[in-house]
Amino acid sequence: MKLSEIIKDSGAVILHGNAETEIDGIFSDSRKVVPGSLFIAVKGLAVDGHDFIDAALTAGAAAVISTDRHGLAICAANRYGHPSEKLTLVGITGTNGKTTTVTLLYQLFMGLGYNCGLLSTIANFVGTKRSETENTTADPITINSLMAEMVDAGCEYCFMEVSSIGVEQERVAGLKFKVAIFSNLTHDHLDYHKTFAEYLRCKKLFFDGLDKDATAIINIDDRNGLVMVQNCKAKLVTYSCRELADHTCRIVEESFEGMMLKVDDTEVWTRLIGRHNAYNLLAIYSAALAVGADKQEALVALSSLESASGRLETLRGPRNLSVIIDYAHTPDALDNVLATLRGIARDTELICLFGCGGDRDKTKRPEMAAIAQKYADRIFVTSDNSRTENTEDILNDIRKGFDNAGLAKSIFIADRREAIRASIMMAPEGAAILLAGKGHETYQIIGKEKRHFDEREVVKEVFESIA
Repeated sequence: MKLSEIIKDSGAVILHGNAETEIDGIFSDSRKVVPGSLFIAVKGLAVDGHDFIDAALTAGAAAVISTDRHGLAICAANRYGHPSEKLTLVGITGTNGKTTTVTLLYQLFMGLGYNCGLLSTIANFVGTKRSETENTTADPITINSLMAEMVDAGCEYCFMEVSSIGVEQERVAGLKFKVAIFSNLTHDHLDYHKTFAEYLRCKKLFFDGLDKDATAIINIDDRNGLVMVQNCKAKLVTYSCRELADHTCRIVEESFEGMMLKVDDTEVWTRLIGRHNAYNLLAIYSAALAVGADKQEALVALSSLESASGRLETLRGPRNLSVIIDYAHTPDALDNVLATLRGIARDTELICLFGCGGDRDKTKRPEMAAIAQKYADRIFVTSDNSRTENTEDILNDIRKGFDNAGLAKSIFIADRREAIRASIMMAPEGAAILLAGKGHETYQIIGKEKRHFDEREVVKEVFESIA
């Protein structure tokens, strides 16, 4: 492809090469440059790509351009032939529920016989081919490259998580979304956005960019739901578990095995549990109908869905113990999960184990403590991904959220492996133990080191030792 075709409408400036230069690939990371490729120099938050132009040329770059983040996204879309326009692209944004919703949408449509793609926090899929992911919303080159693979593989749908940071950094610029879903907006990412108002603004930008032929699906039970679609050109579809809306849902009954839901006018059994999953399933149902799925087929498919990895994932053990692994790492998510478990575990002890990430929003640490105290009979406070912060300092920040009653039922163990062991060993017959914060992650980041750490393995080891 000629350089002129790649940079069309991007506002890029050619620093090396010319418009007729033939390009084999594009990169914004000089370490990935190969002979014959294009290096796109962009000023990022931490580093300036312009500082690596010489390195890119040494590696054999056929051309170098300078542009901003929006221009990078446009170049990526141009290079791969605008693959998002050849797919039915469904994106979801919100603080909680993104991974579960897109993963279950992918499961649902694959189950209905469609070939699909998935771009999520846990993994990316092109049909059934899996690849790992690093960010909730990947960089534009990776996104467009994967979508081009989906088109080549015959995929009809792509389901994608869209983070506020990804929107603000224009990683989704140049993509054509057919459906955009808003789940909720709660306390998170303020280490990056600084204020809640700015966090909201970045979420809203996603909906501001929709075309009139797109559909915006909004949770109107969230007070910011309708704010998202102010001045939005897309068709509006609403969903609610409390109010009148285009699509509604209520929980008829619930246990550790699943829930009976009434979705619109039909009762459906699902293997998922929790009010937040009722919202997730209602969003999935709304999106399925928005892209033309048959209502009855969609409802039947809902009943067979299984939760995403690390989302209320239950491990059964000796002494009738239930260990629940969940990614809940924000106050709202922890509140949702604990409220769900407290409602089910009415006659048994509920134990909560959690920590908070280092080098991240510190204001939520005492909030998480207050929420754990509200629901749990016993609490274990431990490490999460401490990163470059001292774990004991993080634990002390959490400690401030407990009153005397909370402290009396809390145990602080910095080593997460030992905390998990203690929580299980000390649990009475039939107890439910929530391990919150890690979810699907199979590592811990301590300092700058990423260490293997899979809670499932730890739990199974402890179960075997007490069996």
